[in-house]
Amino acid sequence: MGSFSIEGGHQLKGSIQPQGAKNEALQILCAVLLTPNTVTIHNIPDIIDVNKLIQLLKNLGVEVKKVKSGSYAFTSNNIDLDYLESAAFKEDGKGLRGSIMIVGPLLARFGKGFIPKPGGDKIGRRRLDTHFQGFIKLGASFRYNREEHFYGVESKQLQGTYMLLDEASVTGTANIVMAAVLAKGTTTIYNAACEPYLQQLCNMLNRMGANIQGIGSNLLTIEGVTSLKGTEHTILPDMIEIGSWIGLAAMTKSELTIKNVRWEYLGQIPEVFRKLGITLEKREDDIYIPAHTNGYEIQNYIDGSILTVSDAPWPGFTPDLLSIILVIATQARGSVLIHQKMFESRLFFVDKLIDMGAKIILCDPHRASVIGHDFKSNLKAMTMVSPDIRAGISLLIAALSASGTSTIHNIEQIDRGYERIDERLRAIGAKITRAL
Repeated sequence: MGSFSIEGGHQLKGSIQPQGAKNEALQILCAVLLTPNTVTIHNIPDIIDVNKLIQLLKNLGVEVKKVKSGSYAFTSNNIDLDYLESAAFKEDGKGLRGSIMIVGPLLARFGKGFIPKPGGDKIGRRRLDTHFQGFIKLGASFRYNREEHFYGVESKQLQGTYMLLDEASVTGTANIVMAAVLAKGTTTIYNAACEPYLQQLCNMLNRMGANIQGIGSNLLTIEGVTSLKGTEHTILPDMIEIGSWIGLAAMTKSELTIKNVRWEYLGQIPEVFRKLGITLEKREDDIYIPAHTNGYEIQNYIDGSILTVSDAPWPGFTPDLLSIILVIATQARGSVLIHQKMFESRLFFVDKLIDMGAKIILCDPHRASVIGHDFKSNLKAMTMVSPDIRAGISLLIAALSASGTSTIHNIEQIDRGYERIDERLRAIGAKITRAL
């Protein structure tokens, strides 16, 4: 289990380039299974979760060629369907939650898809009902082996249909869309997720020959086609990493420029940070954050009541950045209520921030009230364990702002979502070292 040693209390300075979006990459990589032709993908982040999925595709028989750093060509013309029912697949598939999205493409193209119950962050219940209910509505038969926690769907020919999703699941929508593009007839998906990464997937599928209408809305109409061709695709910058760097700049009172962020896809993210008093400047396609030497002040609502920051499906605020918002609030002027609606275990890392000196009241599994220090009392260094990706980066930001040297164990959780983070932080002046 690797560890980071972080000497806190240093101002950082410079520019940083966000990596390719992890959540988009997981969808796009699964989509290469829909065609025997070559799909070339650029700006793939070199992180554990993405690399695990690429290895899983290789094990399935996908030919993977590295074009250059971050760019790979995938050719799925020799898929080994027997691997799907092997003991090796049952082990490989459960190590990554994103592996669930291979089911839709495999079902659409080969008539069957299997997956063991996937892993991922332990942030609460993350059910798969939306995925499989969608497949069933498209005409697939479903089976589940409770002893092995192994799911399977099969169909000789999927049939287009109307469906109203029970939740606007991003991965569920992606999986159903990838199945429906090769179904016979018209599929209409209402209450579909409409995140930028889902828009990217749909646009890529259309370039491959699919016919998807309503992209960017919660009502998708898909006319099935008989086959798809190859294409080339570039992954967006990771909005969660962009938000992480904004939080880092604020907490360390640093002057930072975040390069090439694709502002048009950031949604409410800049405005939510501004509500916490963070100054952001749009400089062409960059975000410039000046050094907040005098701190930052949380805005109350117009009537003077306390600000609440909560998560919601797009275009609402992403749940993946609530932990960053919470950490920033510990040093703000004022108070804020953080309401994590979607996952009931995601706020449980706050006990570590409380041990560092933060003033946080965990009201219940979904809500935390934060009273800011206004930098009059620094967080103190301590030894911590990263419980998941987003809590891990939040604790890392807290450590970089704290007085003294902190240690974070189980950093594989951070490496799952952030590419070479220690190297990139050292490049802008952070005092961080990695120990294996």
